[in-house]
Amino acid sequence: MPRFNEYYLNLRQSYLFAEIRRRTKVFADAHRDVRLIDLGVGDVTQPLPPAVIRALHEATDDMARRETFKGYGPYVGYEFLRSEIAAHDFGVRGVKLGVDEIFVSDGGKSDSANLQEIFAQDCVVALMDPVYPVYADSNVVAGRTGAADESGRYAGVVYLPCTAENEFQPSLPDRHVDLIYLCFPNNPTGAVVTREALKRWVDYARAEDAVILYDAAYEAYIVDAAVPHSIYEIEGAREVAIECRSFSKNAGFTGMRLAYTVVPKEMRGRGADGKTTSLNALWTRRVAMKSNGPPYIIQKAAAAVYTPDGQKQVRALIDIYMENARIIGAGLAAAGLTVYGGRNAPYIWARTPRGVSSWDFFDRILAEAHVVGAPGSGFGPSGEGYFRLTAFGSKEQTAEAIERIKTRL
Repeated sequence: MPRFNEYYLNLRQSYLFAEIRRRTKVFADAHRDVRLIDLGVGDVTQPLPPAVIRALHEATDDMARRETFKGYGPYVGYEFLRSEIAAHDFGVRGVKLGVDEIFVSDGGKSDSANLQEIFAQDCVVALMDPVYPVYADSNVVAGRTGAADESGRYAGVVYLPCTAENEFQPSLPDRHVDLIYLCFPNNPTGAVVTREALKRWVDYARAEDAVILYDAAYEAYIVDAAVPHSIYEIEGAREVAIECRSFSKNAGFTGMRLAYTVVPKEMRGRGADGKTTSLNALWTRRVAMKSNGPPYIIQKAAAAVYTPDGQKQVRALIDIYMENARIIGAGLAAAGLTVYGGRNAPYIWARTPRGVSSWDFFDRILAEAHVVGAPGSGFGPSGEGYFRLTAFGSKEQTAEAIERIKTRL
């Protein structure tokens, strides 16, 4: 029989959100009379914007007519969508992108996991800690990390702790690294990065010939004018940064699956012989090999996000979720917890009560308040002692969940 990829055995026992669902199901099956409220996984609950629905219907009609029917689309995404992305997500902020630097995909999770494929196995990886677990997991199965120790740390990873003590801002590595995963606004802490801090990261990457993999999936939630929405607002970033964005949490596309990644033409990688090659060309080749692009219907729906009506409707969705964030933050604080995030991001990050671990707190509010959250330790070792709630429920469910927690803490 063939030998399997043994690096999979180095993964921690279960993917965080799969484990959350498993524990939730076990509890729900044993307590069928209980009505749970889920503020853990971070799935949206509001319907798609009307402009998006109209575009879906129109695109479906296109598929019913011979003259407008679409078969295989461009592997990298239709130009009608990529041009809207370039103009509205970047051009309005003074960032110029070519459509051939934008790659449309079926989701930010896919891109976050797949980008490491164009880099060598011996690349040294630096991760914010805590952070979205896919970054670590994808590098584990690529063979870059070794096995985790009892604390959950992988020997081959350079961890960049983000805790209340450093205001959730990672320090620059004290050694050379090749790949740096940054996520701002951050999932799970809700922290943002200043322009000055982001410049330090770009300067470090330029000095070390490193690449920053910058996850900006939640940039639409930024309200502070001084906070950059894109790493490309920083001079020199085009030479060292790849940026990922998603339609999931702003326009409600979690079930539609659409995102994109930007790989500037200036970015280069080095081969074993010392010669360099274009990372844009490598990613183009990888996409052509492994993707046929998201469906035409979905891409037409995404383009509708950039219409005047679409922009207003997406803003209204974000406002709903941020009001939920306010309710959660205020309620947890009133219950005596120390609360972070929730201003420029749809996540609330709270300290667990003294002496209570992240998973114990998860089990406690599940059993006593019938609310599903996410344990901080699932996002990395420095997440121990914290807990995440998302703002993506309905306003009514969110308010009820917080009242339940307040009365049982």
